[in-house]
Amino acid sequence: MIDILLTRFRQGHRTIGWPDRPAPELPDRYRGRPVLAPDANAADAARAAAVCPTGAFCSGSGADAKPSLDLGRCLFCGKCATTAPKTVSFSREFRMAATRREDLNLGGGSEVKLAAALNREAQRLFGRSLNLRQVSAAGCAACEADVNVLNTVVFDLGRFGVQFVASPRHADGILVTGAVSENMREGLLGTWDAVPSPKFVIAVGACAIAGGPYIGHPEIHNGVSGLIPVDLYIPGCPPHPLTILDGLLRFLGRI
Repeated sequence: MIDILLTRFRQGHRTIGWPDRPAPELPDRYRGRPVLAPDANAADAARAAAVCPTGAFCSGSGADAKPSLDLGRCLFCGKCATTAPKTVSFSREFRMAATRREDLNLGGGSEVKLAAALNREAQRLFGRSLNLRQVSAAGCAACEADVNVLNTVVFDLGRFGVQFVASPRHADGILVTGAVSENMREGLLGTWDAVPSPKFVIAVGACAIAGGPYIGHPEIHNGVSGLIPVDLYIPGCPPHPLTILDGLLRFLGRI
């Protein structure tokens, strides 16, 4: 027991200081929010669009067309940047969550619109205490793992008054991961119906937003929004824990 206490003492304070302090340095291989060149070459854009596995990158059409990238579909595989590095690159920016689906569409030089806060009444109800029921609707466990990481001592989600609960009847909303298979449709809708109003939905990851790599499959519903309305979109495959935390705090008006 003494050895355990001494080890813990030597480790010191492990919880990150963000958002009150600068965010911790992310790994070198981290791919953050994509950046499109404002003067992209049409041929390069076409090549980037051709290698995108989910159709997230669009080269556009017509003489004055500009390429665009749908963050909701993006798997952050990096194929577009490898194929057309002068057209698209990946930044170190982890802030990507949005409250409107259309705000996940990026264009060269366009303004990035991050998640907006809840209305005043919702902030009064949930701003200091938020209970979420997590639903894995046919996820691969990657997004689920990064959501779980928020409960560790490094991120300590509880310090913001946010916690996950076992029953939807104790929740203020649901956080959904996975592409929403037909087998999970009834379970997802049942969970949503069990949450008392007012309530909201958070879609985490490319699968929950648009179907991910399974988009268009007959057994997949291409994300949550086709079944229930989504209030917060957090893109990524999987999104970094900081991306999820940033989206939650912006949604609650804490940033």
